[in-house]
Amino acid sequence: MSLAQFLPVLLAVHIVLAISLLVPSVLLPFTMRPRASVTQPAPGRIARGLRWLQRHGTLVIGGGLALTGLALVAALGTQLFSQPWLLLALVLYTANLLLAFFVQRPGVARLLRRAGETSDAARARWTDWARRQRYVSYVMAGLVGAIAFLMMAKPDF
Repeated sequence: MSLAQFLPVLLAVHIVLAISLLVPSVLLPFTMRPRASVTQPAPGRIARGLRWLQRHGTLVIGGGLALTGLALVAALGTQLFSQPWLLLALVLYTANLLLAFFVQRPGVARLLRRAGETSDAARARWTDWARRQRYVSYVMAGLVGAIAFLMMAKPDF
């Protein structure tokens, strides 16, 4: 049995892992709201799941993504890297990962540390910071959309 026989499953797993790696960074800022007091209920199930996935799943998902990527290259050959649309998609994905790791994760962590502050000034700072984090999410979602377009259209440059 060759690796090429498993290409559809391998590709599907690779795509799911790639999306799973970015979803928490893109969606988490939209699930957070400032807490009025320490007694207010904790974040919902979705927010807790996204936070857990971002904290604990990143290494496993990233490792799986790397392994499936290498398996795809082994199955399809290195001629894939001569495709300009694929190279551009990989550059955009790398930029998105760097943005998620160095901008979004620390920003969301900062928001989580300040979520219980109750003064009006602290809540205003929290709201401004949360708005900025959502703008980063918009940029990341735009990059994901551009990658999806490149993967589907495979334009000739």
